[in-house]
Amino acid sequence: MIEQQLDLFSGDCIPVEKPLRQDLARRPAVVDLDDEALIAAIPTTNLGDCTALAAEAARRRLAAAIPALAALCRCFAGFGIDRVVPEQSAALRALAVIGSRDAAQAISLLIVRGVVQGPALGLAVAVAAQLHATLPDDVLRSLLRHADPDVRANACRCACRRPGLIAVMTDLLDDLNQAVAKSAACALGQMGRIEARPMLASLLRAEPSEEVIDAVSSVADEECIVLLGRIARSKPALSDAALNTLESIDHHRASAIAIGIRARASAVM
Repeated sequence: MIEQQLDLFSGDCIPVEKPLRQDLARRPAVVDLDDEALIAAIPTTNLGDCTALAAEAARRRLAAAIPALAALCRCFAGFGIDRVVPEQSAALRALAVIGSRDAAQAISLLIVRGVVQGPALGLAVAVAAQLHATLPDDVLRSLLRHADPDVRANACRCACRRPGLIAVMTDLLDDLNQAVAKSAACALGQMGRIEARPMLASLLRAEPSEEVIDAVSSVADEECIVLLGRIARSKPALSDAALNTLESIDHHRASAIAIGIRARASAVM
């Protein structure tokens, strides 16, 4: 389970001053630092420079900065239950841009160890979903039941291919938040669960997207196949995705529709 820590910002009325270290008082501009100096500065600099340093590491896509960015997040563990900690936010966004397997693992550890809380937890789970980070089932189960709908929706994206969480995600198909229900349906569809089919068919009619089209491929029935054909013919931005999905479905009607659409497109050219 995710550990909950005390909010060290609870004394809002108490001014806190942090003296600036003398060796950092005249730091050169971040763009002038070489990679090694930039990495060394990230977890140790004064607060005003943290965001700029993290952003520069992201701009360079500096994979070697991942441990330093994670360390920067840990410096603020216990802060930010009610508000975003800018330094943690900058570090998390930098990890998202760097986007490697190591970055995904770092995000996972920050979540599991309760380093990020409140709004920062929402951002961390969004990054975890983006990077396909692996989280333990018990942590995901807690996130799938989180009060914040954005956390629930992104937790669904992290929970794809996790059979132990099917029951929780099936319950989320009835979530009052539409984004959560959609995310649960897409995750279940990717797992081949037919419980997701009605929701996915509804989304194909009203809110088609590449995510929905991909999710429906393993649970599509004739209704979904017809809807995919309509999307392929009427929505150029989604046409390729719909046609590729139709061609992946083992059904004669899906093949016939895809062949017909491609033949008409070739005739026009």
